[in-house]
Amino acid sequence: VAALVAGSKTVKRSLTAIMKAGLNCSGDKDDCFDPSKNEALRREMSAARRAGVPDGAIARALQLAMQGIEQIDVEEFTAGWDSEAYRTVSGQNANNTVRVSDAFMQAVKDDASWDLIRRTDGAVAKNIRARDLWEKISRAAWASADPGIQFHDTINAWNTCPESGPITASNPCSEYMFLDDTACNLASLNLLTFKTEDNQFNVKAFEHACRLWTIVLEVSVMMAQFPSADIAKRSYEFRTLGLGYANLGGLLMSCGIAYDSEAGRAAAGSITALLSGAAYAASSEMAKMMGAFPQYEKNAKPMMRVINNHRRAAEGRVSYDGLTYKPVPLNRSECPFDGVAQRAVSLWKRAQKDGAEHGFRNAQISVIAPTGTIGLLMDCDTTGIEPDFALVKFKSLAGGGHFKIINRAVPTALNALGYKKTQIDAIIEYALGYATLKGAPSINHSALRERGFSDYEIERIESTIQDAFDIRYAFSVDVLGAEFCKDALGLSDEQLTRSGHDLLPLIGFTQSDIDAANVYAGGAMTLEGAPFLLDEHLPVFDCATPCGRIGKRFLSAKSHVLMMAAAQPFVSGAISKTVNMPNDATIEDCQRAYELSWSLGIKANALYRDGSKLSQPLAAALVEDDEEAEEILASGNPHDKAV
Repeated sequence: VAALVAGSKTVKRSLTAIMKAGLNCSGDKDDCFDPSKNEALRREMSAARRAGVPDGAIARALQLAMQGIEQIDVEEFTAGWDSEAYRTVSGQNANNTVRVSDAFMQAVKDDASWDLIRRTDGAVAKNIRARDLWEKISRAAWASADPGIQFHDTINAWNTCPESGPITASNPCSEYMFLDDTACNLASLNLLTFKTEDNQFNVKAFEHACRLWTIVLEVSVMMAQFPSADIAKRSYEFRTLGLGYANLGGLLMSCGIAYDSEAGRAAAGSITALLSGAAYAASSEMAKMMGAFPQYEKNAKPMMRVINNHRRAAEGRVSYDGLTYKPVPLNRSECPFDGVAQRAVSLWKRAQKDGAEHGFRNAQISVIAPTGTIGLLMDCDTTGIEPDFALVKFKSLAGGGHFKIINRAVPTALNALGYKKTQIDAIIEYALGYATLKGAPSINHSALRERGFSDYEIERIESTIQDAFDIRYAFSVDVLGAEFCKDALGLSDEQLTRSGHDLLPLIGFTQSDIDAANVYAGGAMTLEGAPFLLDEHLPVFDCATPCGRIGKRFLSAKSHVLMMAAAQPFVSGAISKTVNMPNDATIEDCQRAYELSWSLGIKANALYRDGSKLSQPLAAALVEDDEEAEEILASGNPHDKAV
C-alpha cells in the first residue's frame, strides 16, 4: 500500500513536471522536447529517473506533451482504509491469526528446533529453529498488526466439551472459542448503566440482567438462522451463548479508578466473575426444567472440571485441575465495588452444585466481544474490556470523512475524585476548548477580516471548527472555495495546489499562532497540564494512546495484558481486545507481550503498534498536510506530532 500511494504521487508529480518543462519552453518545438537542448526538461527527466519512474512512462509523457496535451492521467492512491490501494492488496483488512501450542512456546523459550508438519499426510516437511519462526511472527505483528496469536492448549484446557472434539479455531475477532460448525448469538451489557450515584456497582440489577439475558439468548438458539444444516444441528446440540459487556473503561474512569491499577483489574475480574456465575447458574436452572444440552452427558465430567476451575479462581485458590499454569485468581480484597466479588463466589458455588445435579442448558455462556459498532449504538464511551482510545478521538467513516468522539466520563470522574464544580469547568474548558475562533489569540475574527475574510467565510470556518481536530481543516480550499482564495486572498493556483489544505501560513500566520488558536478552539484534548488537576489523579485519565497534541501519558502494553488476565478465568470463551503499543515499540516488545499473555493464561491476543497500518479507523490526531509531514521528518523527531 505504501508503494502504491508513494509511487502514484511520485509518478504524477514527475511526469507533470516533465510535460511542463517542454510545454513552457519558448524556443523551437523540436528543441523544447529535446533534453540535450532544453536544460529544464533534462533536469526533470533526470529527477524522474532518480525517483524510479520507468523510462516508458517518461517517454509517454513527452509524446503526449508534443501533441499539445497539457495533463497526463495518473490515478493517485491514498492510504485510506477503504481506498483502492487497500482493496488491491490481499489481506489488508482481514483478521489474520496464528495458533500456537504450549510445546512451541516452550521450544521458543528453550531455543529448540521445531518440526513443520504437512497437513496432507502428517509427515515432517521441514525442521526449523523455533525462535526464528517466532521472530517472523512478531516482526509481522510489529509491521502490520497481524497476525494475532491464539494459545491452543490454554483454549482447550477450558474446553467444556472435549469428548466431542477439540477447539481448533474461532470467529475472526477471537472471542468465540468452541467446536467446529457451531455458532452463538452475542449480547453485551453496558456496565455504566449499573453504576450507582455513590460510585458503587448495582450488584442486584446486574445479576438480574445477566440472568434475564441468559434466558433471552437461550431462546435465540431456536429462533436463529444458520448458514448450513450442520451448523444449525451442532448449535442446537451445544446451545452456546455469548453474554458479555461493554464500557468497562468508561465505568472505571467515571468512578475515578485507574484502568492500570489493582483496583481496576479487581473490578474487572469481579464483574466478569459475577456475569458468568449468574449466567451458568441460570443455565443450570433451565436445565432442571428443560433438560441439559443434548451433548452434555457425553461431556459431563470435563465440563464440571471446567466449572470447578472457574469457581476456584473466583475463590482465589492456587490449585487447579488439569491446568499447566496458574490463572490469575480473583483479587477480592482490592475490588472497589462492595459485594460484587462476594456475590460472584456465591453464584459460582451455586452453579457448581446445581450443575452437578441437573447439568447445564448451555455448553458455554460468555465471551467478551469487541463491541466496536454496537458500542456506539449502546451509547458507550469505551468498547468491550478496552480502556478509552483517547479522551478526544476521530473515527474515520466508510466513504470518507470522520466524526469527533468525546469521552463524557471525564466530568463524572472529576466529581468522583472530589473536585469542585468551578474546578471541573476549568479542567473541561482546558481539554475541549471553546469550539470557536471568536476571541482566540492571533487567529480570530478581527484578524481574519483584516485579511479579506467576510462574515460568510468566517461562518463557514466556524461551522467546520466545531468538529475538527486542527483549525487548519477549516482553512482549506474545500471549505473556502478556490474563487475566494484567489480573488480575496490573492493566492495563485500553484500555491493552492501545493498548500490547499493549509492556507494559514500563506496568509501570514506563524506556527505559534496556529498552535495557540488550536488550543483555544479545540482544547488541549488531554488533561495533562490542566489547572487544578492533581498529578496523583492523572492515571485515572490514561488512555490507550497519548491524548491530543501535547499529551505524553498512555497505558503500557503490560497493563492491557494484565487486564485481560484478570478477567479471562471467568469467561467461557475468550476476550477480543487490542494490546495497544506506541509507535516506537520494538519487535522484542511484541514478543514479550505475547509471551506474557501465554504465561498468564490468556487465550488469544492481538497487538496494534500505533502507525503500523498506513490508515487506522480510530485516531487521536488527524493531520494530513504534506508540508506538515515534511516538517516532521526534517525535524528528526517523528513523535512530536501524530501524522
